[in-house]
Amino acid sequence: MRFFSDNAASVHPDVMAAMARANHVDTAYDGDALSQSLDRLMSDLFETEVTALWVATGTAANALALASLCPPYGSVLCHNDAHIQNDECGAPEFYTHGAKMSVMPGDGAKISAETLKAQLAAAPGGVHWTQPHALSITNATEYGRVYTPADVAALGAIAKAHGLGFHMDGARFANAVATVGCAPADVTWRAGVDVLSFGFTKNGGMSAECLVYFDKAKAAGVVERRKRAGHLLSKGRYMAAQIIALVQNDVWLANARAANAGAQKLAAACGPRLIQPVEANEVFARMTPDEVARLRAAGFDFYDWAQGEVRFVVSWDQPEAEIAAFADAITRL
Repeated sequence: MRFFSDNAASVHPDVMAAMARANHVDTAYDGDALSQSLDRLMSDLFETEVTALWVATGTAANALALASLCPPYGSVLCHNDAHIQNDECGAPEFYTHGAKMSVMPGDGAKISAETLKAQLAAAPGGVHWTQPHALSITNATEYGRVYTPADVAALGAIAKAHGLGFHMDGARFANAVATVGCAPADVTWRAGVDVLSFGFTKNGGMSAECLVYFDKAKAAGVVERRKRAGHLLSKGRYMAAQIIALVQNDVWLANARAANAGAQKLAAACGPRLIQPVEANEVFARMTPDEVARLRAAGFDFYDWAQGEVRFVVSWDQPEAEIAAFADAITRL
């Protein structure tokens, strides 16, 4: 019974069906009808004109987005637990040709407006130091915490005042929106976000993420960057088909709500063991080595996060019986 990562979840049946329907000869690369429809699909979803394009991985989405916002001699402001800082093997630095990650602290991997102000105030000026060019936040965060529209707007106002591009890593964007219950626009461009890495792979896709540029001017050159990075797939229609299948009929939200609801059941079982409030589909808890061993012996798979800490991730397709069994096993520890 796997609660290790939503990266390992199954592909939603609607996605499989959409890819099967796309299995016919069409224009190669991103010239097919499905790929060409993404701008309109995402413009309708976000209630504004956008530029949208698929890529195969979240790492590529984040790195391409930051490359379009930050020059090689600049810096990207992010949390010290951010995925772009710790889990992408230097891809943002590689794609930006050397931009520096400038990290900040914050509970639950969230950056506060006060911390961002202090970071910018402390940044030295002059040619000897990298200057901030972009701000990147993760929603939901690496600790499963969620930025509200007000949280994002506070950061967006500071970013705009300092001329920073504003990127949101939305690997679990669906889970964040499902928690807050807002319109997708409210927690993105209306709050100052310039570009979103909209994650689908963790939420029912096979291998598809979508870069959504709300500031279309900042999308200049991104298609060439995608090609140069080796991410212009020959049969892009299969990528687009996945995204369309999940956005249509709000499948992306239904999947996220199911995962979030399962996480709440595990959170209730964990009680005082919780390290962070559970706001999306991840649960972080304190466990002794003996307790960890007992859960694994009972057939449950999960991630050792840090010493004395574990992470459980509920996927969109997690069977109710597995969630109930895991919650019962945790309760009986």
